[in-house]
Amino acid sequence: MATVPRLPYLKRKVLISDQSTRATSDIRTERDLVTAASSPRTDRGRNRGLLAILGSRRRNVLLGAATVAAGAVGITSVAPPRTDGGSNTGADRQSPEPTANPTLIAHRGFAGENPENTRAAAQAATRTDGPGRRADMIELDVVPTADSDVVVFHDDNLAGRDGTGMGLTDTSGLVWETSTEMVTSATVLRTEETVPKLGDVLESIPNDVAVNIELKNPGSTALRFGEKLTGNALETQQVIWRPFVTRVVDIVERYDHEVLFSSFYEAALAVVSEQSMASVAPILWESIDDGLAIAEAYDADAIHPPVAMIRGTPFFDDSRFGDTDLVRRARNNDRAVNVWTVESWYQADRLIEAGVDGLIADYSTLLPE
Repeated sequence: MATVPRLPYLKRKVLISDQSTRATSDIRTERDLVTAASSPRTDRGRNRGLLAILGSRRRNVLLGAATVAAGAVGITSVAPPRTDGGSNTGADRQSPEPTANPTLIAHRGFAGENPENTRAAAQAATRTDGPGRRADMIELDVVPTADSDVVVFHDDNLAGRDGTGMGLTDTSGLVWETSTEMVTSATVLRTEETVPKLGDVLESIPNDVAVNIELKNPGSTALRFGEKLTGNALETQQVIWRPFVTRVVDIVERYDHEVLFSSFYEAALAVVSEQSMASVAPILWESIDDGLAIAEAYDADAIHPPVAMIRGTPFFDDSRFGDTDLVRRARNNDRAVNVWTVESWYQADRLIEAGVDGLIADYSTLLPE
């Protein structure tokens, strides 16, 4: 099966160090890694998977970092000025091309095949001898327990689910009001798999598979969902998110995966950006403009829209999103478009034709091996 070369984290911010010799050495090593991992491909169509974009933008950061190491003090970001407006010149005016090598992102560890967000799901999604294609990246949802441990779980309530008659686990109660012992003893979807801690899942994912950490909830009902915030409103939300995000970042940095943080909540991404150099991606909901504004504010490497936002497909909801070409606008700013949630070959084919970069998918068999 085809594998995606592993790249280091994309470090969007350059931290100034007094040890300029060490900084220069680190830069040289990282540039060599990026150059080796992102050499040109000969695939037909647009070679624009998420990992390729991370490599491209990583090189831009390294060039700025070299300047910092040479003595340019005070630089906090090396990304070039950009706007999220309409078309530019040249290739940017062209319609999006089909993506030659889309990134396959295992939604909760391919939730259509495996007990979601479990160690077993992560292991199955990264097998090289599975029923479909091995995941390039695994998407995991994280929430806190009452003991402030970080667990991999999608819903607020352990019972979860929506009218299917089967609870998400054999236990009930808000996750953040339930002890870690009880949460991690809860079995998932009538299997023997239990709700895992984040570190346990990361331990079971090979280093050459990237990880998308979705920050679901810090343990609060006073959150601002899917909005672009400013001033005091943003600061207030950051205070709510900061303790939880700090714990998540601390756990993630103990491992060696390439990581992309995503969230419906701007404040969650704001805290990631202040504490880490990892890549971020806003998850879009009702407003394309708000999502792109958040992406611009935090120099996001990707955006995660629902399938209904992708123009040029049968799924596009023009009654809600007009004629906005989200893929083109993202491409103009060198951002990947990873679309959720893809559940069929038909959806996958149409979305790839429309130029999306990644498929956040429930099944491993949606793309050829």
